[in-house]
Amino acid sequence: MATVSTVSPATAAPAAPEALRAKAEELESVFLAQILRELMQGLTGPLGNAEDDPFAAMLQDEYAKLISRSGGIGIADAVLREMLKAQEAA
Repeated sequence: MATVSTVSPATAAPAAPEALRAKAEELESVFLAQILRELMQGLTGPLGNAEDDPFAAMLQDEYAKLISRSGGIGIADAVLREMLKAQEAA
């Protein structure tokens, strides 16, 4: 039986220092948290408006971190590539 290997975005650049990858993922998660807040504005329930429920903002932040750690939407990879280019040029 053949084994299929997949390369996740988190392992696409093994030469990248872990500190740079962590910062790129952190930036992506902050961006995603902002997007989630805007998308959830006006909704009710556990994902609803953070103005009414302080825990909703924390939940949205955790969802954003989870999305980013799970491969994200590609922002972390793009930021990491640019950070590595800037580091090589310096």
